[in-house]
Order: sequence, then structure tokens, then C-alpha cells
Amino acid sequence: MSELKNDRFLRALMRQPVDVTPVWMMRQAGRYLPEYRASRARAGSFMDLCKNAEFACEVTLQPLERFELDAAILFSDILTIPDAMGLGLYFETGEGPRFKKTVRTEADVNALHMPDADTDLGYVMNAVRTIRRELNGRVPLIGFSGSPWTLATYMVEGGSSKDFREIKKLAYGQPELLHLLLDKLADSVADYLNAQIRAGAQAVQIFDTWGGALTAAGYLEFSLAYMKKIVSKLQREAEGRPVPVILFTKNGGQWLEHIADAGADALGLDWTTEISEARRRVGDRVALQGNMDPAALYAPPAAIRDQVSRILASFGSGEGHVFNLGHGITPDVDPEHAKVFIDAVHELSAPYHQNA
Repeated sequence: MSELKNDRFLRALMRQPVDVTPVWMMRQAGRYLPEYRASRARAGSFMDLCKNAEFACEVTLQPLERFELDAAILFSDILTIPDAMGLGLYFETGEGPRFKKTVRTEADVNALHMPDADTDLGYVMNAVRTIRRELNGRVPLIGFSGSPWTLATYMVEGGSSKDFREIKKLAYGQPELLHLLLDKLADSVADYLNAQIRAGAQAVQIFDTWGGALTAAGYLEFSLAYMKKIVSKLQREAEGRPVPVILFTKNGGQWLEHIADAGADALGLDWTTEISEARRRVGDRVALQGNMDPAALYAPPAAIRDQVSRILASFGSGEGHVFNLGHGITPDVDPEHAKVFIDAVHELSAPYHQNA
């Protein structure tokens, strides 16, 4: 593997000195870029884009051609594991992901195929290897997965949900059955992320998109416990350097201390938690990633810079900050506004790293 030319993202995750605060964006390869929309049209469908290594590589690299990003993130979907378990993932126009089968009974859970990451999800590993080759050490590559709880919500509900009625029926009425499902998912996610690391991912993130829908007790029992299990099984070194792990629970700001104790190297923040408060609460146990409101990118350039400046000042001097949005960039953002955001992070953060 080629030597890494820009490692500030990995260094920041390990709370090591950097020259400027590194930045990347969740969903940075996505619909806000006209070149992405052109690639998706050529591929035929979203899943065709994911399953073709050349297309997945092409769209992963597109934002790096436009912006001075400090990391690339594998282009894939969080629902690849449930699809490989035999649920039949498809995308309904205007409605997002759907499954042909749902998982609501013990028979449904027992019938799930336990995927082998290198074979059943080999197309993802092909994409990782292809992207690493084409990156040629430019920036690190992030691999990822959905959390067991988040994957389970889609599997039980059959797709997106506003109230999580079906999975909460399980949580309250048949918790042992939900634990059976979550345990299978935790094993599959650990296998999947380790396969990505073997294929060349240099950091991994677990997206717990729907953990914030749980009660405090429910979050610890049904979400965090299984992310802890995954973290404990992950390969934490490759190519002679650490492979950092990031946990991101949307709307999880009230549980930061618990998340910080889960064994990961960094935790992601959405925009509802002040980063100075998060830093005070977790101390130097983990790095922090975040946390500008994605909607701020609709603002004029001067206002975007003001938001970046405010968050940098809130975090303050010292190491352990990866700048990001508090959730994914939205599809109708002007790419030029994304550029203003990324450039502002590098330009305005230098004074906070003068001892680097």
C-alpha cells in the first residue's frame, strides 16, 4: 500500500498534533454533486452504483477533485448487511430504502442468512481495494457500517419509519427476541468492518442513525451494548498504524459519557450538542467529530465562515477534533458552499494548532 501523504485525519482521531483541523463531510459523495448524479444515471440505479467497484470508486473520489478534504469515505449503503441476510433491499422513488421481507418473529430471525463479508459482501471489499489503489495515499479511506440497532429498525419496520412502532413493540414486548436479532447483527457488523479493514479501510465509523429514538435505558440496552461488542472485536491496527474507530449516534448528546466509555477512539456529535460542553464532559478519553448543522450550508458564504469560526472557538486549542457536519450534507446544497466550509476549516483552525 502506498504511503499516506496527508494523515492529519488519522492523527486527530488519535488526539495527536496536527497543523490544521482535518475535515470531511458525511455523505460527501452524493446527490449535491452534479457529477455524482451523472455517474448514478450511467450506473442505472443506486445499488448498481454500490455494487460496481469502478463506479463506487469514481463517486468516492469526486468530492476530492473539488475540495481539499482530509479523508475519503467508501461509497456504499448502511443496509448492505440486511440485504446480504436475504431481505431483498430495493429503493422506492421518493420513499427511500425498502425491504421485500421484514423480521418480526423468532422464525424470521432464525431464517436470516449470516453473511460472510468477504464473499456475500465481496463487492464492498472490491470497492475498498479499488478506492485505496486510486487514492494512492492522497488521504485515508474511511469504512463504515450501520449500528445493529439502526439496521434492526429498517429490518423490522421494512424501511424508514417515523415512530419505530414495530421495533418498539419488540423492545417492550419481546426484548429477548430483539436481543437475538441484535446479537446476530453485531457479529455480522464486526465481520464486515474487519473485512473492510483487511481490504484497506484506514478508519471505520459506525452510524447509529436511530439510537436517539430510544429511551436512556433503551439506548444502553439495545444500541450501545451492541456497538461495544463490535468495537471489542475490531482489528485496531493495520499497515503498521492504528485503525481508529468512530461511533456516531444521532441525537445521542445526552449519553456522551457512556459512548466515550465504549472503547472507540472518537465519537461523532450532531449539531444539537455544544462541542465545548461535549469536550468538557468526555475530557481526553476520545476525540470528537463534528458538528456544524448541515442546514448552515444554505447560508451565504460569510455566514458559513462564521459558523465554522464559532465551532472552532468552542472546541478551543489542542488536539482531538475532526471537523464535520452534524449529519449528512443535504442534496440541494450548492457545492460552492461546501467548498467555503472546507476551506474555512483549514484556514481558521491553524491558530488553534500552533504548538503542532
